[in-house]
Parts: sequence; C-alpha cells; structure tokens
Amino acid sequence: MELTQRTKQAPLPASPGGTILVVDDVASNARLLERHLVADGHCVSFARDGVEALELVARDHPDLVLMDVMMPLLDGFETCRLLKNDPATRLVPVVLVTALTDSRDRVRGLEVGADDFVSKPVNVAELTARVRSLLRIKRYTDELDSAESVIVSLALTIEARDAATDGHCQRLARYAVQLGTTLGLGEDDLSALTRGGFLHDIGKVGIPDAILLKPAKLTAHEFSVMQGHTVIGDRLCGELRSLRRVRPIVRHHHEHLDGSGYPDGLAAGAVPLLAQIMGVVDVFDALTSVRPYKPAYSISRAHEELLREAAQGWRDRELVEAFMRLDPDDIAPGRREDVLRASAPGGA
Repeated sequence: MELTQRTKQAPLPASPGGTILVVDDVASNARLLERHLVADGHCVSFARDGVEALELVARDHPDLVLMDVMMPLLDGFETCRLLKNDPATRLVPVVLVTALTDSRDRVRGLEVGADDFVSKPVNVAELTARVRSLLRIKRYTDELDSAESVIVSLALTIEARDAATDGHCQRLARYAVQLGTTLGLGEDDLSALTRGGFLHDIGKVGIPDAILLKPAKLTAHEFSVMQGHTVIGDRLCGELRSLRRVRPIVRHHHEHLDGSGYPDGLAAGAVPLLAQIMGVVDVFDALTSVRPYKPAYSISRAHEELLREAAQGWRDRELVEAFMRLDPDDIAPGRREDVLRASAPGGA
C-alpha cells in the first residue's frame, strides 16, 4: 500500500545525485534498490509496472529508470522500447534489472534500446557504479540539449526581427522533411533537416538591421555583408557536436550546382544533398511569401521559377520535380489558400 501511495506523490525535488524511477512489481525488491540508491545520494520514486512507468517518466522526467524485466501488463523490454521510441523520453537512460542469464535476453534488451544491465542478485558496488556513470552521461547530454535549445531560440528571435519572415523557419523545417521523406532519407537526415530549417539563417544575428531589414534592393557591398551570414552561422553551430550534421545545411544552402553560389562556390556533387534540399525549399518559401519588395507568388509560378533555376544550372532538376510533386496541403497545411489567392486574376 505504501508503494502505491508513493507513486501518486508530487514530482521529487532535484537531487545532488539524481532522480531515479525504480520499476518493479515486487515491493521488497523496489525497497532494496531504494535503500542502496538513497545511501548514494539519489532521490527515488516507484512504479509497479511498465504502464505506470510510462506515465511517471512523461510526468516527472527522471534522470534514470531502473527497471525489472519480468513484470505484469507491460514487461521491461516493451516498456524500454516505448521509452526509446518516443523523442521526448529516448534520452532517459534505462537500466534493466534481470535474473535472466540467456545471452539472447541481453541481446533483446540491447535491441530495444537498454543502456545497461544489472544482474540479480544485485551487487551494490556494481549498481552504484553503473548508475553514477549513466547519470554523468545524462548530465552531459542535458547540457548539450540546453545549449542547442538556446541556439534554436536565438534563431527564432532573429526571425522575429523581420515581420516579413514570420513562420519562415517552421515552414522550411516542414517542407524539407516532407521532401526528404519522399526521397527516402533516414531518420538522422530528417532530424538534421528539421534542425536545419530552424537554424539555416542563424548567422543573421551578425548582420546589421540596416541591411537585414532594408526594404529595397541591396547594394553590392550590402549583399556581400549579407552573404556572410552562412559563415557566421556555421561558426555558431560548430561549437556543438550535436549540430555537426546541421552545419553543412547552414553553410551551404546558398550554393549553386554550377559553382555560382556562396560562400565557397561549391559545384555539382560537392554541394551536400541536405543543403540542396534546404536551398530548394528556401527559394520556394521566399517566392510564395509576401516580402517588402514583392507580393506572394502563386505555387505554379514558384514552381516555374525553381525549374528556371534548374535549367540555369543552380538546382538539381530531379530534386525540384520531386518537390513539385508534393501536395501543397501536405507541406503547407492552412497556407494553401494564401498562395493560391495570388494565382487568381490580379494576383502575382
């Protein structure tokens, strides 16, 4: 009864050690683990099965989950798989506690994403060492995630400086992922495209407002300064290893396949595919958005412009055509009427 009440209490306060969720349907086993963990400076909460564990992880965000394998309703393997498949919880370390000795069980645990194992009967020194190690890695991960969140927030702040680009980052992330999915790209590439959509213009933090917000055409010198945003953005992202796959998007989304782009004048296959994707959707969004110097183009006119750039040697025609085949309702839900209105008589 005491165990049931403990699971319903408010989230535990932060601990100098860590906050650990112990998942076990046998109360005596859970209390034994609690005694060892509390002695090592950790705060402990409990769940009696996998279903309850999923609820508490989503609510309390523990630093680590220590979970028995054999449980009713939802066993440790399936619970671990669900935690690791959810982007909101996949970085929470999961340690499976098991009396199973068959190597196939350990292989199964690794396949569902378990970070480590503790064998029954529990060796206190082993338990303490494994928990400390995983908590240390979790803190490093949290620090990286916090730093990345700051950079994403900075990118959105930059977008907010210009009312004409409101929603631009979100749309680019959505367009790029839709195109990447159509091309059959993997999860890592799609994740990079999502982040790249938000961070592609992060370097504009270093561009003066007089240039960034100028409503008229830029002079040659002003355009040269504006071009520097790709290099500035690359340097900003370069401080985080978690953004290493995003850096080529940030630096090279203005490159052209004929070598006429910037900042490095890359040509043909030297232009990273993810940067090419971002370049295509960036142009599309700019064309179909109202800007101080132009009205919103219709979707068909934007497609024509992309085909013209492909014929000019700037874009990969197959990439452009793949983007054109996407349903506008899929890539821009809720915005189709805006861009179609421009194609009506009297529109752009």
